[in-house]
Amino acid sequence: MTLKSSTQTVPEVSLVPRHIALIMDGNGRWATKRFMPRVAGHAKGVEAVRGVVEACAKAGVEYVTFFAFSSENWRRPQEEVSVLMRLFMTALEREVAKMHANGIRLKIVGDLDRFDDKLQQMIASAERKTAGNTRMTVTVCANYGGRWDIMQATGKMVAANPGVTTFTEEMLAPHLSMAYAPEPDLFIRTGGEERISNFLLWQLAYTELYFTETYWPDFDAAALERALVSYQRRERRFGRTSEQLTEQAAAVKC
Repeated sequence: MTLKSSTQTVPEVSLVPRHIALIMDGNGRWATKRFMPRVAGHAKGVEAVRGVVEACAKAGVEYVTFFAFSSENWRRPQEEVSVLMRLFMTALEREVAKMHANGIRLKIVGDLDRFDDKLQQMIASAERKTAGNTRMTVTVCANYGGRWDIMQATGKMVAANPGVTTFTEEMLAPHLSMAYAPEPDLFIRTGGEERISNFLLWQLAYTELYFTETYWPDFDAAALERALVSYQRRERRFGRTSEQLTEQAAAVKC
């Protein structure tokens, strides 16, 4: 099933976001402030992921998407990249069984061909193991970029429609890497930076953005609750006026 985009239809809005997307920023700075190597911050960040997943599950969130490794992160020092890859493998080894036991489906999206064969096999195995779970879908974006996503989807769309010269959103949507999920309702970025950094460029068109100074290793259930409270105060108009929302609410009450 391909879900309609927010530029085509107005999605249903609820107090609890159906889909939360997160950029987990500040791991290295968290460690540096404590006179620790940057990699120690990444290791601590893995623990924060576990806590946020648990808190989202309790809140009733259906989809949680983490930006774990961008296509631009290969520019980082080789030692740090190697540690990130090892942490990724370790997390898969340790967490997949727990996620499966708790009814959570795991999806890994991105240009996975650049990873070594062992990691690709672990990813495929984790996705197969959890494929039937329905309580929540956790997506990890690895070697992912929003522009890459749009370009690969465009290539697949053109290949699937030979001879066609006019295309629509409906034709592109099934080929996006996260066609299985609704667009995020809430985007959270930790670490004090206020940018999207090539993450889910197509999908974030009408997402509510939330930025916090908190470094990712310190982002816990209480920090998530603050983000949810901020989200619940937003007026999600999707191109409409406030007066239209008021009229709609009144009509529902009647």
